[in-house]
Amino acid sequence: MKTIALLAALMLASIVAASAQEKDTRLFEMRTYYAAPGKLDELNQRFREHTTALFAKHGMTNIGYWMPVENPDAKLVYVLAYPSREARETSWKAFLADPGWQKAQAASEVKGKLVAKVEQVFMAVTDFSPVAKIPAGSEGGVFELRTYTTTPGQLPALHTRFRAHTLGLFAKHGMTNLWYWQLAKGQPGADNTLIYFLSHSSADAAKASFAAFRADPTWIAAKAASEKQAGGSLTVPDGVKSVLLKATDYSPIK
Repeated sequence: MKTIALLAALMLASIVAASAQEKDTRLFEMRTYYAAPGKLDELNQRFREHTTALFAKHGMTNIGYWMPVENPDAKLVYVLAYPSREARETSWKAFLADPGWQKAQAASEVKGKLVAKVEQVFMAVTDFSPVAKIPAGSEGGVFELRTYTTTPGQLPALHTRFRAHTLGLFAKHGMTNLWYWQLAKGQPGADNTLIYFLSHSSADAAKASFAAFRADPTWIAAKAASEKQAGGSLTVPDGVKSVLLKATDYSPIK
């Protein structure tokens, strides 16, 4: 019996150790560029021909590049990953000082700057975020970027609901879970924001999947139980934002 107990303990320890090794501890940065009027194509060209390769040269991991399906504001959204915040600062300093970048930037901006505004957030993966994997044959589908703002103190409860119920139900109804992030500490909203990516085969498939998800009795019960325990909704009014995106032709993940 002691031998069996020892083996069980060793197996449990190995599982815990493996889980710890698999945990993604990188810093992620999501950057949103608003192209100057008429400059979105040129901005994409600069990323395609120069920027992404220079990012990689300086130790940044290109995760993905997307544009909204409906894009009146001429947005480009992309995500990079770094080993740490210190590594991020070192990489960007080297990138901005790189003669290759300076030459590409100057040549592309002869007739004016390509970017009117930049927004950025720093993120860490949640403990329930899967290893992002796009199903084979899904190229040409759509991605969905969703941002939730919780009521005060309810981000842990929202995480619990996603961990225990929501991810499984999304998969059940044909959605692919990609990344789940919380904002890195020290940023506005770090205590009440969840950001995540899904993928769908099409915009119509996304609509159908969410309709089936919301009607699922398991979801209805899980939502009701979590809100009963919290004393109300876990998110603020109008606290769920969604945008459908298409990957660019140069995005590593499509």
